[in-house]
Amino acid sequence: MVRKSISLALMGAFAVITVCSPVLAADEDDKPKYTIKEVMKEAFKGPLVKKVASGDASEEEISKLHEMLVALAKCEPKKGEAESWKKLTGDLVKAVEAVKEGKDDATAMLKKASNCKACHSKHK
Repeated sequence: MVRKSISLALMGAFAVITVCSPVLAADEDDKPKYTIKEVMKEAFKGPLVKKVASGDASEEEISKLHEMLVALAKCEPKKGEAESWKKLTGDLVKAVEAVKEGKDDATAMLKKASNCKACHSKHK
């Protein structure tokens, strides 16, 4: 009787873990890898955006910037409208993707999209 109870409890626990694991994993996937503060420090205050926009960045640096800007787009601003945030960060992601693809006007797109004042006046 005790063994049966323990077996049922273990099976129940296993079922709960099996059902909840994908939900927990999805929450982790939706969480941005970098915070707004980290992206600002590393990408914008650091040399990464300028280096990529000038055309002097390595593939590794371009990929790093892409990863950071995708994370930035997933973040929620503390101030301003969500729709504005989506547009501004979306423009950044599109620009860095154009750089990754080697499009002709990509660096100009990135320079335009990375205008600090455009974002800061609405979201900082």
